[in-house]
Amino acid sequence: MDYKEQYNFWLADGYFDEGTKEELLGIQGNEAEIEDRFYKELEFGTGGLRGVIGAGTNRMNIYTVRKATQGLANYILKQGGQEKGVAIAYDSRRMSPEFADEAALCLAANGIKAYVFDALRPTPELSFAIRELGCISGIVVTASHNPPEYNGYKAYWEDGAQVTAPKDREIIEEVRAVTDYNDVKTMDKQEAMDKGLYQVIGKEIDDRYMEELKKQIIHPEVIREMADDIKIVYTPFHGTGNVPVRRILSELGFKNVYVVPEQELPDPDFTTLDYPNPEDPKAFTLALKLAKEKDADVVLATDPDADRLGIYAKDGATGEYVSFTGNMSGMLIAEYIMRERTATGKMPENPAMVTTIVTTNMTRAIAEDYKAKFVEVLTGFKFIGEQIKLFEQNHTYNYVFGLEESYGCLAGTHARDKDAIVAVMCLCEVAAWCKKNGITLWDQMIRLYEKYGYYKETQYAITMKGIDGSRQIAAIMDKLRKNPPRSFGELKVVEMRDYDLDQTTDMATGEVRPTGLPKSNVLYFELENDSWCCARPSGTEPKIKFYMGVKGTGLEDAQKRVEALTEAVKALL
Repeated sequence: MDYKEQYNFWLADGYFDEGTKEELLGIQGNEAEIEDRFYKELEFGTGGLRGVIGAGTNRMNIYTVRKATQGLANYILKQGGQEKGVAIAYDSRRMSPEFADEAALCLAANGIKAYVFDALRPTPELSFAIRELGCISGIVVTASHNPPEYNGYKAYWEDGAQVTAPKDREIIEEVRAVTDYNDVKTMDKQEAMDKGLYQVIGKEIDDRYMEELKKQIIHPEVIREMADDIKIVYTPFHGTGNVPVRRILSELGFKNVYVVPEQELPDPDFTTLDYPNPEDPKAFTLALKLAKEKDADVVLATDPDADRLGIYAKDGATGEYVSFTGNMSGMLIAEYIMRERTATGKMPENPAMVTTIVTTNMTRAIAEDYKAKFVEVLTGFKFIGEQIKLFEQNHTYNYVFGLEESYGCLAGTHARDKDAIVAVMCLCEVAAWCKKNGITLWDQMIRLYEKYGYYKETQYAITMKGIDGSRQIAAIMDKLRKNPPRSFGELKVVEMRDYDLDQTTDMATGEVRPTGLPKSNVLYFELENDSWCCARPSGTEPKIKFYMGVKGTGLEDAQKRVEALTEAVKALL
């Protein structure tokens, strides 16, 4: 059916409820809107679903959620995993509890038990719960840091990580095979509970999750010593982090934790924010105001599903609050863990640090300094989670830390996804250590730059919405792939990696070798002087992103270099 036929089918078929039909009647005559809602199915990609909430095949609604879940259920049944069950969590967004229930009742109707959290929970706790309960799969209903009109659905497998190859493609095939909405099963909630196919979970998982987090603390005595002195401002951005972050900091002994009152409670409209993203400086306005009032040492923010952490900290010289990128905060935690575990004899044998190809090159320098195996994976924390599983299966390395540039990291193996709760905990320990040693987190960052080099990264993104936008993004990637630049400004391209073709090309000799990583529509240009640029279409937003990194001789020099590289990228486009 074309988009108009789909629209008319949704209006006429008895499967769809009256509220949905009323919404669709409201756009009658608006051809552009009808086309956008029905020109395609909301794609179930390697990370699951994500889209604008509303009626239509290209929207997040109870019908597209049920349909995706039926495909997942079919896959679980083929794998013989129905007895293990599926854990389900959700965040504070519009329709999140409803979508969680729709997924649970579809699974139940297929004879698969659903373990559903009693209220909103962070994404990393869902990852933990899967393995804790011995589930075959997991679902978290969230659109992470996207604007309020969005929601999403992420699928996990039994190792606690988001689904990776080949299972991701196999699940996608099962979802695509569900073409008739009337084939999608569901059942009454009370009936599902009576049959033991819908179980509510909560406090018992919270308690075990907290126990696991505390195992990552290296110096509890330092926290106790500095607990009265250090001041922490925190905002959960109206999301899932509020309860677990306050609980873990309280149980560790931190006395002065101030939560931004305007952003403390769940709010699906994110009224106080343009964009609930810890990468956005404007999102810290209220937190920085409170930090100045309280003379806080560190300012923390977690995104709505609490898997990303953003921070500001004081510059010891000026007293001003300085923003940290995800690379910077990740490096503070990574270096502290490596250094202090080594010093206290707590570093495991064959330690490993795992990062993505678009994360700062400082990771490699720190890993080498502490004699840890350094592993790079494709963008997406599921690939870091996958490495933990492979280390354990193959008895090769012991995972110590993993991070990606987009404000996500994981200390420990309790979860297999990025975890802002453990990141808050670890960063506050680093802050306590800094306070004890008479420095700030920013002072410590400068020490790392002095030791390892002034690495600086940035990102340039172009948003292109709708059908035409998808075509334009594809055309940009095609141009870069077929006619690769020989230089970015004054920086020569040393090597080009095309992960879609699995080819690494030496630009001087023309020699080609495999990339060694899975197939992905990503182009990576290694440049002179420890600089680089990577292009990839976003998997969750209508954007093409260019990630860049340089290494300078000081803060100003690194800033100039990264600005020049950004201008060179814009010129190429």
